[in-house]
Amino acid sequence: GYLEKDAIRGNDTFVTFDEIMKQAVQNEVDFVLLGGDLFHDNKPSRKTMHCCMEVMRKYCMGDRPIVFEILSDQAVNFSHSKFPWVNYLDSNLNISIPVFSVHGNHDDPTGADGLCAIDLLSCAGLINHFGRSRSVEKLEISPVLLKKGNTRIALYGIGSIPDERLYRMFINNQVTMLRPREDEDGWFNLFVIHQNRSKHGATNYIPEQFLDDFLDLVVWGHEHECKIAPVRNEQQLFYVTQPGSSVITSLSPGEAVKKHIGLLRVKGKKMNLQKIPLQTVRQFFIQDVTLSEHPDLFSPEQPNVMLKVMAFCQEKVEEMLEEAERQRLGNSLTPEKPLIRLRVDYSGGFEAFNTMRFSQKFVDQVANPKEILHFIRHREAKDNIKAILSRPTSEVLQLRVEDLVKEYFQKAEKNVQLSLLTEQGMGKAVQEFVDKEEKDAIEELIKYQLEKTQRFLRERRVEATEEKIDEEVKGRAFKEDLFIISKLLHYLQTSYLGVDSGS
Repeated sequence: GYLEKDAIRGNDTFVTFDEIMKQAVQNEVDFVLLGGDLFHDNKPSRKTMHCCMEVMRKYCMGDRPIVFEILSDQAVNFSHSKFPWVNYLDSNLNISIPVFSVHGNHDDPTGADGLCAIDLLSCAGLINHFGRSRSVEKLEISPVLLKKGNTRIALYGIGSIPDERLYRMFINNQVTMLRPREDEDGWFNLFVIHQNRSKHGATNYIPEQFLDDFLDLVVWGHEHECKIAPVRNEQQLFYVTQPGSSVITSLSPGEAVKKHIGLLRVKGKKMNLQKIPLQTVRQFFIQDVTLSEHPDLFSPEQPNVMLKVMAFCQEKVEEMLEEAERQRLGNSLTPEKPLIRLRVDYSGGFEAFNTMRFSQKFVDQVANPKEILHFIRHREAKDNIKAILSRPTSEVLQLRVEDLVKEYFQKAEKNVQLSLLTEQGMGKAVQEFVDKEEKDAIEELIKYQLEKTQRFLRERRVEATEEKIDEEVKGRAFKEDLFIISKLLHYLQTSYLGVDSGS
């Protein structure tokens, strides 16, 4: 569903998903394993949901027999479902290829009922959603036990959890991976995780050494760069494969790596993962140029230097278009218009020029005419939040809402600091309010904290007078917090989102 309304790229995700499932049928796989983020939006549109269900019904239903069995307690594996059993054992369904999936951070459970888009597919019998956890204090991961002939797979999974919370659970030894009772060393242990693999902060990722060393293969979701060839972790002695995304969602170097899916074969404790390149993914070429490194061509003092720089950039873009054409020859499945990004470092006295006018030359040749050029200037970073919001739009969009909330309160004066509501809880609620359109997220946080405060007052047997209650909750801190929340939301609307309060 990424960019589904884009005139050029709108069908990219659906076409590639069809290719992936077609590969599953052609290779006669036993099952399909997804690492989360099947959907880009937390609340997919009707078109996106319809296209997804159409593809899954087309390729996953049929008379082909399922030749592996499930040995584990399915009521435990799928305890969150109204139909707690694998879909191919449902007498009302005719499944030929089961799909197992954890949820990602894009399509994670939200709202009072804790439902997500994957749950809709699960209820429709199209997917087996595993790896759910309702506890925020500890995790007990019970594997889905699969058997085919003499090969047995213990399939573990964790759906997306805020990285800081999961990191804390691992540190406090609150994550337990249950082992099969019989012959625990005779199983191939496969683990699906959807978290930050790259370090984004002290606790905003999951180090590989946190994972149990009895694992054989870890399938790492969330990260978009395709690193599908299994890499051995020499400390824990397991292998890690990172399939990456099936569609390019950001014009960054990691997304320029060729997209693949993996065909995993397991026999006993041995495995082989075959890389299968995806043919329908739109080509993406990215190049960096630093103007100051070409003194032989131009310098800031020269007359008409901007025209020379424009001609230089045009030449670079044309080179990438020619390379795209060469690589596309003979492959009718590859979309005609590629994605092109030229990052131009204009430090050293150069001036940026009008990118829209430049892009008009390539409007019929590329899929992203408005985003071809990206100007970069190295300068000393400012440490106030206004400087952050004055950055180019592309950089602001990479900032996380919860990070902005945290920085807002770090810079705020004492009289606008939260007293009863926590900064972390507020950041999470605002993130869901902004990113996932959960309109009740902030209200639910306030309601939860209000009930918690009421319980606290009852337990302390506080006299039911306004003075005593004010004293206990530090001078009506709760009302002050509501005022601060309104200021914060107004700040996000006008500065970060670029819309007025009415929106």
